[in-house]
Amino acid sequence: MAEALLSSPSSSRPLTRNDNFRLLCACASVRLDEKQAARIANWNYAGFDWSGFVQLAEHHGVLSLVASNLAQHSPDVPADIAQSLRSAYAENLRRNLWFAGELARILRHFEKRHVRAIPYKGPMLAQSAYGDLGLRSFSDLDLLISPGDFVSAKRALGEIGYHPSQELAPAVEHLFLRTGYERSLDGAAGRNLVELQWNLLPYLYAVEAQDGDLRIEDLITRARRVSLGGAEVPCLSPEDSVLVLCLHAAKHLWTRLIWLADIAESLRASELDCARVVHRARAMGIARIVGVNCWLAERLLGAAIPAAASELVAQDPEVVNLGEEYATRLARSATYNFESSEYFRDVWKLREHSRDRGRYLWRLAWTPGTGEIAAIELPKIFFPLYRVVRIGRLLRKLV
Repeated sequence: MAEALLSSPSSSRPLTRNDNFRLLCACASVRLDEKQAARIANWNYAGFDWSGFVQLAEHHGVLSLVASNLAQHSPDVPADIAQSLRSAYAENLRRNLWFAGELARILRHFEKRHVRAIPYKGPMLAQSAYGDLGLRSFSDLDLLISPGDFVSAKRALGEIGYHPSQELAPAVEHLFLRTGYERSLDGAAGRNLVELQWNLLPYLYAVEAQDGDLRIEDLITRARRVSLGGAEVPCLSPEDSVLVLCLHAAKHLWTRLIWLADIAESLRASELDCARVVHRARAMGIARIVGVNCWLAERLLGAAIPAAASELVAQDPEVVNLGEEYATRLARSATYNFESSEYFRDVWKLREHSRDRGRYLWRLAWTPGTGEIAAIELPKIFFPLYRVVRIGRLLRKLV
């Protein structure tokens, strides 16, 4: 399936819906080799569905990459589409420059209030992995903080105009600090502009950061400082960035191409120690997750993955099986109900160890979340009953 997705459309057959996705994959890299550039230049554009293609690029979050690569390598883009792509890139760049400035403002204020935080994704990833703030689209700022710094970080953000998107009682917020991993905040410029994240994944996913030194405190200790818009800001180490991005893509089950582009571009980092990434992934029981990310990046985007990643893929036959499944879903732009039994089952299949699968199932059944709290409001003394509510809601989904 993946090989078929990478092939160019023949001029002798009618265009299909997958042609849009094939071209999208061809355009979803920052640095194209000669073969990739030639594929775009020699593509059969006769009868091509440009409107559908642009919509697909927006859906997958790679419109700016597409705009840049088509402008450089394809002489056959209609004038109106070319203008639309240029405008999309310029608009994305303006928005991202605002976010970069806002990130610098937030981090300066955090420093005054002695709040430690590491930005990831967003402008940091656009600059470090893509080398161009205009090439990656995003809609918020993600800040990794130590769980113990959450209250201070929220207070500091309130001092400069950011407030939680949803007000929670202190007891409920305390519950989320144990079982959740993020809170969204609104600002004067819009809703959900900042996300404070004190864990990489919710507790129920049973990915134990302490098993592989991916606690937020560890990430902060290993952080580098890089230049962003003239300001020195903290940045994840290359190895930490790859692992964090792999977990993020897996949590969403690779439903958007941009998350694979993030992996592909991050694997290009010259200072990346991929053998170290693989070693830590094994320690955390997420080797299969990292393997699927690398397999998809190589097969769909033509990324050159390091030898250590290739060995990881070869050692687990389920990596290819799962990769084929997600490649097919991506080509159809299929989405998930992230509260469905199908989603929970697919996350379970991503874990390679039976103990981790068992922990995941146990926590899935017993860990209350936003859905349970929204379903019924309980006094703090009765919070343990949210587990019963959780079981009831899960059983309804399975019936």
